[in-house]
Amino acid sequence: MDELKPIILLATSGILLRFSLTFTGQAWARSHAQTVTFMILPIITYIITKTISGNIALSLGMIGALSIVRFRHPVKSALELVIYFALITIGIAASVRTKWAIQLIICTILIILIVKGVQILSKKFGKSFYSVSFNEGNVSNTLEVVSKQRIEIIEKSENLINYFSDIQSSQYNYRLNFTNKVSLEKFRDKLSEEKNIEKINVVLN
Repeated sequence: MDELKPIILLATSGILLRFSLTFTGQAWARSHAQTVTFMILPIITYIITKTISGNIALSLGMIGALSIVRFRHPVKSALELVIYFALITIGIAASVRTKWAIQLIICTILIILIVKGVQILSKKFGKSFYSVSFNEGNVSNTLEVVSKQRIEIIEKSENLINYFSDIQSSQYNYRLNFTNKVSLEKFRDKLSEEKNIEKINVVLN
């Protein structure tokens, strides 16, 4: 039973991290694939590190080998990359000392919530400490949409990679990435029926 406690802790930490991201408007974390990744990734790194605990250099090398895995959708956001790195680090920390893993989980979630809180407060007082940008990472066949209301067809799309909402100004910002120009244009044509869209920006490779 004691051996299952770290596994349960790591799976729970992934779920909590996922909910903190979706709560702050990160729609890319809502998918089934991302939810499973958040739960399994720290467990994998924990087991690898534990299995080869006699040789820490080898265990870290095994974890580094995960970087050669190619995902269907490339990582476009710096935040997404940091979250994956945090999940891996949580798994490593749990294999050394559970206390460190818990501290990292709490710190990561608090930072996400605090940054979102600062954004809300700054908007309330008519100031902006930072701007929302969709130009992070590689840009190719990208569709950027600004709307007055939530667009269901966008939020259900598998091409959605970023989503930010501003409750104060009732503005919704979406970013979608497509494998080719044709699929992008077809989706853009579907959006022409939406009356609440304020702006559509297309970036082609």
